[in-house]
Amino acid sequence: MPRGSYGGYVSGDVWSRQELARFLKSRRARVMPEQVGLPAGTSRRTKGLRREEVAVLAGLSPTWYTYLEQGRDIKPSVQVLDSLARVLDLTEDERRYMHTLVHGQVANPQPLAGQGWTGGVMDLVVELMGHSEYPVYATDIYCDLLAWNEAAAEWYDDWSRLPPGHRNMLHWMLCSPLAKERLPDWESDTRDIIARWRSELAKWPHDERVTQKIAEFARLSPLFAGLWRKHDVQEHRSLTRRFRHPRLGEQTLRMALMITPDDPLVGLVVHCPL
Repeated sequence: MPRGSYGGYVSGDVWSRQELARFLKSRRARVMPEQVGLPAGTSRRTKGLRREEVAVLAGLSPTWYTYLEQGRDIKPSVQVLDSLARVLDLTEDERRYMHTLVHGQVANPQPLAGQGWTGGVMDLVVELMGHSEYPVYATDIYCDLLAWNEAAAEWYDDWSRLPPGHRNMLHWMLCSPLAKERLPDWESDTRDIIARWRSELAKWPHDERVTQKIAEFARLSPLFAGLWRKHDVQEHRSLTRRFRHPRLGEQTLRMALMITPDDPLVGLVVHCPL
């Protein structure tokens, strides 16, 4: 069991509440009144914002916020935590930590500062692209294809020849005649990617572009519209996919999705032989 503030052992839930209380106090002390448009004054006994100031700025009851800093048995919602993150000027690392303390997982994760698609993930993509004879491509939560190697163009399609708005994995699966030619199990592969996409989108309920993409695919494809209404879901996992390669004939590759904490919006799909 976790160790409490004074050395005694406490339950996990109690420790999480105590840690959240200590964390909020430390971050409240870090924010100066002038940073949030409040007068600094001369009668402040403590550094940073007062509890009631944080509460008002976050749209909370001062008493309820005080209970949070006292480690009381209350559970703030995702929206309340994000409001506190805004008022306390938390980094994405800190916001994720607060979410994990309260809910055990992160809601709506955002790219970490200083990394993201232009940092660590891109370096990994470039390195893998230069050495793999099998497809490697990067895609985001909208299924947009961000980068791919020469092998992906050989096994799938040369997506660089498509209009920018069509460089999207699901769009290609639904609309390109070459998709049916290259993928012998095209219908089951399409069913699988839609089920995995639905599962992933549950993490991004307020993203307007997601809603637009769903409507776009439903207009483009009766198959998508029908499958979307079925509400089938499946988590991401490694899987095998059959290909009809233009030179090598029918081949089966194993696929794995790699996601880094740096940028949860981007996934790297790597293929390798069985």
